[in-house]
Amino acid sequence: MTAEYRVPMANPKLKSLPQGTNVITRRKPAAAVKTAYSQAEREEIFRRFSVQRPEPRGELEHTNPFTLVVAAALSAQATDAGVNKATRALFKVADTPQKMLDLGEDKLRDYIKTIGLYRNKAKNVIALSQMLVDDFAGKVPETREELVRLPGVGRKTANVVLSMAFGQATMAVDTHIFRIANRIRLAPGKTPDEVEARLMKVVPKHYLYHAHHWLILHGRYTCKARRPECERCVIADICKSPEKSSDVPAPLVELPPQVIGEAVE
Repeated sequence: MTAEYRVPMANPKLKSLPQGTNVITRRKPAAAVKTAYSQAEREEIFRRFSVQRPEPRGELEHTNPFTLVVAAALSAQATDAGVNKATRALFKVADTPQKMLDLGEDKLRDYIKTIGLYRNKAKNVIALSQMLVDDFAGKVPETREELVRLPGVGRKTANVVLSMAFGQATMAVDTHIFRIANRIRLAPGKTPDEVEARLMKVVPKHYLYHAHHWLILHGRYTCKARRPECERCVIADICKSPEKSSDVPAPLVELPPQVIGEAVE
């Protein structure tokens, strides 16, 4: 029988042991993910969301990956509904990087002047269109590292594009998701990046692809910023928010299909 030694990982000075010795290291337990919900509760939360909206969709109108990048960049500090109103006419004349460059910054501003910060956003759209032409042969890249190189494209916008254009499971933390993650204590964090990292860990993997749309839509139409409408919430009985006003969940039924472009924010 061989000897057995238990060696703490913090002791690197043990040089040699008898031949044939089995070394058993003690590993530190993995840090618990910060959430107020058990695995079973998280599973049930997203199961209900999946029943309510089997195929959730983002509410930015677009026709291809390029128009999605532009729409997502324009949506910073603006509503999807407001962006859609401005881009409907724009995308009819400029739905590729080269067409956007041909349109030019001055004319672009005329199309998007109803959107907040439109002057700076117009500069970014022209600059990102130029980079796509110069560095990516006019095609939108499919990695986050390349997307965030584009002017006006941050991590949230990149995640939107990766999910909606290329089918990748990402978590685009906007104001709705950031609010909900903290309000209901699903994945509390002080910054969007912190919330994103925690949500990627606490959301059950088989629900991850649609999770950010479920959370955005839940925040937009039910768990609203000014007053959460708990009487319309399908997870009211599970929710651990100190703000909630009801413990009775709304009937779990599939909602009517989304009408993209007419969202009320």
